[in-house]
Amino acid sequence: MNETMNEKRPPPTNSHHGPPKPASRVQRRAIETGVAIAMGSPEQIAYQHTVLCQTSLPYRNPGPDVRVWEKRQGGTRLRIEAGATLTPDTGEFVQLGLPFGPKPRLILAHLNAEALKTRSPEINVGDSLTAFVRRIQNYRPNGKELCVYKDQLGRLSAATIRMAMTTHSHAAQINSQIVVAFEFWFPKNERQRIVWPSILQLGNEYFLSLQNHAVPLDERALAGLAHSALALDIYAWLAQRLHRVPSEKPQLVSWAVLKEQFGTGHKRMDHFKHNSRVAISQVLAHYPAAKIEGSEYGLILHNSPPPVKKRLVLVRQDPR
Repeated sequence: MNETMNEKRPPPTNSHHGPPKPASRVQRRAIETGVAIAMGSPEQIAYQHTVLCQTSLPYRNPGPDVRVWEKRQGGTRLRIEAGATLTPDTGEFVQLGLPFGPKPRLILAHLNAEALKTRSPEINVGDSLTAFVRRIQNYRPNGKELCVYKDQLGRLSAATIRMAMTTHSHAAQINSQIVVAFEFWFPKNERQRIVWPSILQLGNEYFLSLQNHAVPLDERALAGLAHSALALDIYAWLAQRLHRVPSEKPQLVSWAVLKEQFGTGHKRMDHFKHNSRVAISQVLAHYPAAKIEGSEYGLILHNSPPPVKKRLVLVRQDPR
């Protein structure tokens, strides 16, 4: 029995349960961004490295004792080692945890876009990151929210990342920090204004690889899916995968493979299927051109246009 994933039906209502609950902020934002995406092209384009479209960062905080994170999908591998940063007050190194959740995914998409737009690994952050967070949330972030973003930015900057991509003919590996230069301020109290670093510098090896392996994403979709790391990962995966599916040969991706890729933290398959179906329905609302069918065996992927048209994508400049 097939379930067409891109058929969207309203949930049944029951008058005995009283009036329906008002839509949450997440639901309202999803409706707004879904309509905007259907109406026209994006004004802002974000980018994710293809390795991070096929693998993933942790979904939840793995805790301070977990210092290494590894994911593998086909010929793609990701290994992240948590790092440390020097505190100005004591002159001592403090260990930072692994990046996790939606925030580092969003931050990376923004930093990648800034680097590709300026064709430089050096990014003048200034107020751009605060402006990006505001666009994502659709309201001015408060100090507590910015602290969460800054904590994840610190974790990303301190971590060492190893990316590997293998094909039948060769293998390529990156051993680098994504962010190699970053001044990290520790606020003296919670009321202190959050100050971003003025300059960030991406690792040169990562930046060079990004120019050849960047996947364009609609920033409006990131905004609508910003509440869910799983939905962000599925959106990025489909963005790099669907347009490469042969038009005459749909591809089946089994539930076992999907669970291996996206099911971290799910011990039971039925729980993973339920949560992934919820996330997929949210993704399809923000990627209306995606053609997917669900079956008892997995997902059937059909050739679909990418979420960002090629004519809108930044033209890559040869770094030589």
